[in-house]
Amino acid sequence: MLTEIRERSVVNGGRITLPPLDLPDGTEVEVIVLVEKAEEHAMDTTEYLLSTEANRKHLEQSIRDASDPDKLIYVDIEKL
Repeated sequence: MLTEIRERSVVNGGRITLPPLDLPDGTEVEVIVLVEKAEEHAMDTTEYLLSTEANRKHLEQSIRDASDPDKLIYVDIEKL
C-alpha cells in the first residue's frame, strides 16, 4: 500500500529540505521532484482561445466572418 505525503519546499544551495516526517527510521521512500515554472501559470493566447467550448465557437465564427467580404468593415484612417 502506498501513502502519499506532499510537502512544498524551496531549493537552497542545490538542496531540498523537508520538515520532519512521521516515518520510522529505515522506511524506504521514493522521492519525485516536480518543478513549477512561472511561465506555466500564464496561459498563452491560443490556449485561452481554445480553453472553453464558447471560446472555440467564437474563434471559429470569427475566422468564418473574416473570410466573408460582406462582414468586413473598412475604415479610412483619413476620415477618422
